[in-house]
Amino acid sequence: MLGLMQQKPLLISSLLTHAARHHAQAEVVSATGEGNTRHASWAGTEQRARRLARALQGLGVAPQDRVGTLGWNDHRHLEIYYATSGMGAICHTINPRLAPDDIAYIVNHAGDGVLCVDPGFAALIGGIGARIKDSVRDIVMMTDAAGMPALELPTGMHLHCYDELLDAADDDYVWPTFDENTASALCYTSGTTGRPKGVLHTHNSIHALISQIGDRWLVDGGDVFLVPSPIAHIGGSIYAFECPLLLGTTAVLMERWDPDAAVQLMLDERCTHMAGATPFLVGLLAAAERAATRLPDLKVFICGGASVPASLIRDAAAYFERAVVSRVYGSTEVPVTTVGALGDVEHAADTDGRAGIADIKLVDGEIRARGPQMLVGYLHTEDETGSFDDEGFFRTGDLGRWVDDEYLVVTGRAKDIIIRNGENISPKEIEDILIGHAGIAEIAVVGIPDERTGERACAVIVASDDSAPALTDLRELLMREGLAKFKVPEQVEIWDSLPKNDAGKVLKHQIRARLTRVDV
Repeated sequence: MLGLMQQKPLLISSLLTHAARHHAQAEVVSATGEGNTRHASWAGTEQRARRLARALQGLGVAPQDRVGTLGWNDHRHLEIYYATSGMGAICHTINPRLAPDDIAYIVNHAGDGVLCVDPGFAALIGGIGARIKDSVRDIVMMTDAAGMPALELPTGMHLHCYDELLDAADDDYVWPTFDENTASALCYTSGTTGRPKGVLHTHNSIHALISQIGDRWLVDGGDVFLVPSPIAHIGGSIYAFECPLLLGTTAVLMERWDPDAAVQLMLDERCTHMAGATPFLVGLLAAAERAATRLPDLKVFICGGASVPASLIRDAAAYFERAVVSRVYGSTEVPVTTVGALGDVEHAADTDGRAGIADIKLVDGEIRARGPQMLVGYLHTEDETGSFDDEGFFRTGDLGRWVDDEYLVVTGRAKDIIIRNGENISPKEIEDILIGHAGIAEIAVVGIPDERTGERACAVIVASDDSAPALTDLRELLMREGLAKFKVPEQVEIWDSLPKNDAGKVLKHQIRARLTRVDV
């Protein structure tokens, strides 16, 4: 028997229309790297998105066509998200920090017909134009007429100005209704183990993500949500989508991450929530101390993208006074799989979160997950059966353990485990202890080949000042904290910085390659 309820599909356009209709006091704030700030209402954003949908129709964009984006966080990028998905097409956000070769590959692999580009990437498009001309027919520069760059494109590829397209379009577009399982957003992995792979979200999966995380973050009407995480990543896009849904919060889009600029922006806009990877929290805490402010409006910092040491959570909670840190665990394939509990100091500090609506299990220590916000396969990839087990759980490659049968502790990546004389060493266990050392700003522990023991642990450190700690000091600290002697690193390197992707994830394969002088 079917229920006797009205049928209304859960579409992304409904989030925007809800905000435009019911939350006139909330805004979309777009902050550029030059210090300029643009304020707009959600009603104005919805109207511009409808005009853009009409303009995209004029460029020949049809349902399920792919519209690619190469841009930072700003109001135009958000409008493209809503216009493209709202008209039944697919918004394909491309990570602009990938190598040009990878960008050309995923544009062609996705089949992007229209590519929306920040003017700062004009040279990039000029360099790969000949390689993407068989897929891309239109380049839309995300700027006004004054900001249009000089760009020579291959024959058959046309250049457009974003603002001019909007000015010429009508605002009478009506959002269509269709199946909520229709594809809505495409996001590729960073390709750390091979070519990037496409994860294709549905309208329903975005709603599923929002439904499991909103009530965990103390969100209320009038809150202001800073979004420095790139919209090109699924995390940044989720925060941008959820802002209008959750009681009309204001979304503050920060073009590029700068911790000192972020502190001033949070003070100016009275931001109550912020989300970002672990380095974002480290940078924010240091910048707030430099500015002698405790960010009095901040309530919640949502931290993910990499493991978050308990010592960092305690330091942030002590400094920001009224703010709490919520750790989330997820990836492009299984976004926001767990959400940390708020007001639970013990578990918030020691675990990566409480299981949400996702099903999670551990098999030989590996975290496996399935749920309505998770993929069933990669785009245009037929032979990926090894990524899933017989019950349809995605094999994350991450290792973890349960606390109280409810809270998940992520202990590291399976491929990062160091095996010394047959004994397993978890780099995260070492990193979580050493990050509390006053002389250490950042740390990564990796395994490098050793003829005698198979592998040895090497700690790569970025010093917080001019006096980096000595190996003997670190060994004594680790031993005092109860670390087994065989786990103590035998080598320490002092670097100026650690290689990271734009989500803040430390690229350990590059560290290992540099230490062993292997090309990557």
